[in-house]
Amino acid sequence: MARIFDVVEYPSEMQDEIVHRFPEQGIADLRIGSQVIVRETQRAVFFRDGQALDSFGPGRHTITTANIPLLTDLIGKAFNDRTPFTAEVYYVSMREFADLKWGTPQPILVRNPGMGLGVALLQAFGSYSIVVKDAQQFVTQIVGAKSAYRMAEIENRLRSMLLSKLQDILGEVGAKHSVAELIGLTEEIGSGVRAKAQDDFAAIGLLLKSFYIANLKPSEKSAEELRAMGMLDMQTYTQLQAADAMREAAQNPSGGAGLTAGIGAGIGLGNLINQSVQGVTQQPAQPAGGAAPAGAAAATPAVMTPSEAAAVLRVAEEDVIAAIQAGELKAKKIGSAYRISKEALDEYLKG
Repeated sequence: MARIFDVVEYPSEMQDEIVHRFPEQGIADLRIGSQVIVRETQRAVFFRDGQALDSFGPGRHTITTANIPLLTDLIGKAFNDRTPFTAEVYYVSMREFADLKWGTPQPILVRNPGMGLGVALLQAFGSYSIVVKDAQQFVTQIVGAKSAYRMAEIENRLRSMLLSKLQDILGEVGAKHSVAELIGLTEEIGSGVRAKAQDDFAAIGLLLKSFYIANLKPSEKSAEELRAMGMLDMQTYTQLQAADAMREAAQNPSGGAGLTAGIGAGIGLGNLINQSVQGVTQQPAQPAGGAAPAGAAAATPAVMTPSEAAAVLRVAEEDVIAAIQAGELKAKKIGSAYRISKEALDEYLKG
């Protein structure tokens, strides 16, 4: 029985597929008058001889020279509109691909002037969503002749584009805000990344619908890892190691992270380390008899910050804050900062 016409459709929800080719191999021998069914979340792109002819939206379409203008010149009128139409049909999913994940495989370096090491290492993760904006452009530039193209095949490329924009935005915003302020600006940073990435996504036929930062925090890189990254000189590295050793010796019952945990934030860390190490390495040596040298008491300032008091007591700054809040150590609160007198510290030591 002679073939009168064909019906072409792809009845799939295309959950993980962006594009599906019909037929998967070779070319389709369709006749003028064949029916092409496109679902609400799809668009069909027609190719012949490697050239994109047209694209159809949702509905039932009949292949004629009228609805594919370029076809008229390709097949001519000599075939009386009954000539086989050899072509490939690419079904493109137009639904939103949501809750796609992104994250920083390596911390992002930002400036943090006036605090700690003067730089910060930030890590972040979140989600984003995309839709195909131009089906024909996406197929011609990305898919090629593949029988199917899935989301997993382009996710790495999209994440690289997003992380590049995130690094740019953090560099721009970080020049005006401290790290602590950056952490409170996740919505604004996310909007900036979305706006900055739109042109790159549009160039391959996509639209970035949303970009969310679920978490932005200082990196927990250790002193060894930071030094391996070329961020620490030997002197600073030695100070960090000494500060960690002091904390371990104090055997803090809270069992928190080491002093260098979260070092990427650099919030007050440089001054704290310098003060802590100087308290250990720069005190005058005691004479052989064990008596303290004259003037040794002058090493304790008349007024101290919690970090300076912690250096004198050989404990963590958190322990000093806890003693203040418990009422065991008298301190004066000025704004959001505590100041401790030498007399109050001496009284605390007497019990």
